[in-house]
Parts: sequence; structure tokens; C-alpha cells
Amino acid sequence: MTLSIRPAAPADLPLIAQFIRDLADYEKLAHEVRFDEAKLGEKLFGPRPYAEVVIGEIDGTPQGFALFFHNFSTFEGKPGIYLEDLFVRPEARGSGLGKALLAHLAGLCIARDCARLEWWVLDWNAPSIGFYKSLGAKMMDEWTVMRVDGEALPRLAAS
Repeated sequence: MTLSIRPAAPADLPLIAQFIRDLADYEKLAHEVRFDEAKLGEKLFGPRPYAEVVIGEIDGTPQGFALFFHNFSTFEGKPGIYLEDLFVRPEARGSGLGKALLAHLAGLCIARDCARLEWWVLDWNAPSIGFYKSLGAKMMDEWTVMRVDGEALPRLAAS
């Protein structure tokens, strides 16, 4: 079995869209998926990409992906990488592909002089939490996520 990680290309857009849908199904959030595939492609591969994607393959067959972008730590004075989505198809779990994707991102952090790699995980997702802890990740229990979206976003912008 050969694991490989490669940068996504525009031709991978339908695959990326399917991985996102599959992840949403797994997280019981399929009702939240609203993206337009063409606009997603523009945001990933257009003149100003907002995020990057890598594809994880087993024996040349795509079995997972990671979608990520840079954030910035003012305390560290350095960028970081924020992992928005990590997904490995159920039949490929246990193959080491998830770890390979995270190791690839950790390598990008080092190559790009980033202070850290971070992501969110749903609190009910015990298998993933255990996996992440086994890799040295720590829970940031003292932080609470805040979000402004939907109708609140334009109201805030207009205030």
C-alpha cells in the first residue's frame, strides 16, 4: 500500500466537493452545505485563492483531503495553518492516511515558518479526539468559538 499527498488542481473540484459533502454527512451537518461548486472553485483556484487543498491517495486512488488556510498569531508574530476540513473515506480509515495528511500540514508549517497547526473538532467525535491527542494535539478548553453569520453579518457591517 502506497500513501501519497498531492496539491489539489482545478480538475479535482468535483472530488473536493464530494469530500466536503461526505464530511458533512459524517458530522450530521449535511443540511448546512450550501456552496456553489463553481464559486468554490473560484475561491480555491482563482486569482486570489483563499484556501489550499491537498488530496490523500492510497495506491493512486483519492481517499481523503485536507482544506486549510493561513491565520496569524499576534502573540507569536508568525502565521499558522488552520485546518478547516480533514476527511478520510470510511473504507480508508486506519490506513494511516489521516496521519499522513496531518504530518504533511505539519511539514508545511515548518517550511513556512508557522507557529502552529490548529483546527476544531466536534465535542461528540471521541474517535477523532483520541486520534488527535495521540499525535500530540491538545484541547483548548478555555476558548469558546464565536461566529457572526447569516442575517447578523450584514447587520453588523451596517452598524
